[in-house]
Amino acid sequence: MTNIVIIGGGQAAGQAVASLRQEGFEGKIDLIGEEPSLPYQRPPLSKAYLSGALEASKLLVRPEKFYQDRDVATHLGSPVKHISPQERTVTVGETEFSYDKLLIATGGRPRKLTLPGSDLSGIHYLRTLQDVDNIRAHMATAKNLCIVGGGYIGLEVASVAVTLGVTVNVLEMESRILQRVTTPFMSDFYHQLHTERGVHIHTETTCQGFRGQSGKVSHVLCGNQEIEADLVIVGIGIIPNIELAETAGLACDNGILVDDHCKTSDDNIFAAGDCTNHPNALLNRRLRLESVPNAMDQARTAATNMLGGDKTYATVPWFWSDQYDLKLQMLGFSQDADAAVLRGDPGTRQFAQFYLSEGKIIAVDAVNSPKEFMVAKQLHGVAVSPEDLANLDVDLKSLVPST
Repeated sequence: MTNIVIIGGGQAAGQAVASLRQEGFEGKIDLIGEEPSLPYQRPPLSKAYLSGALEASKLLVRPEKFYQDRDVATHLGSPVKHISPQERTVTVGETEFSYDKLLIATGGRPRKLTLPGSDLSGIHYLRTLQDVDNIRAHMATAKNLCIVGGGYIGLEVASVAVTLGVTVNVLEMESRILQRVTTPFMSDFYHQLHTERGVHIHTETTCQGFRGQSGKVSHVLCGNQEIEADLVIVGIGIIPNIELAETAGLACDNGILVDDHCKTSDDNIFAAGDCTNHPNALLNRRLRLESVPNAMDQARTAATNMLGGDKTYATVPWFWSDQYDLKLQMLGFSQDADAAVLRGDPGTRQFAQFYLSEGKIIAVDAVNSPKEFMVAKQLHGVAVSPEDLANLDVDLKSLVPST
């Protein structure tokens, strides 16, 4: 094998490059990215980078010198037009890149609104570095921000904006914020947290359009209610970028379908990250995850297997969210639980909510509790006494089965 092509500009693409060289691959690597930047981290975009606490260079998965030192050819600002599995080529403009193995790590894009007024200036989506640069420039003078969508991205932006002195309204069409991703307990906790900081949250409220003046947004329309807004950020979900894969004839269904080796329906094409739909033997289901750990682990798995290895990807998903001075770390899927146990006091802003199914730990939401989160990884699938979990005098490490 002499040629590997990687399509993508996120953490999966950057990690794949590193893993290939770490595993001894000495052939040609072409990294093709649609954005003008080298692969970079996306989670800080709605947190530290939006607030100005982190500069753009610190977002890079690896610095430019890393790619130079490892003889990686980077082709930035180069959208791929076509993949030909039969010819084993990738077309960018008028240029064709040949490959022995190909990795697709195209990530996702924001789901967009098509409502009256949705083309007004001042309405933004948050996914790329350029998106946030545009938002930051607008936020410097904005007085009233309206966020459409009460998910983690929206709430992270709300925490930054209200701290900067902007008036913030959050619209959520469901009966509670974070309804699709967490339990009523955690939704209530974060609802209270944000309202105490001055964020106005409107649940069971649907955005029906926008009104503006001189081409700029001025109000968000919600039935009989109009919310003043000179800045709008829409966060209503991500669509996986699968068009290249579909056109190439690869199997897709809510993502590019891969097996537990990150291989697509074509033996020479692998995929990793937010654009994939993969099987998880530990949870007995297929998943499409928008998660940094998933992207990094899939990239490592794909790199090994592109080089002829036999590495299986199976892990319990985990995520995190930074809001104000709180770090929420989540493991597993709480919706599968039949019981919950609280460890600590939410009033202190430091606690962990454990979720059990048939007496076994299957998930945890840990707020400013990194030790509980780390031990929970070892306790996943382990039967634990609820009384021991709740008792702060019991060292959780003592509950981990000896090997």
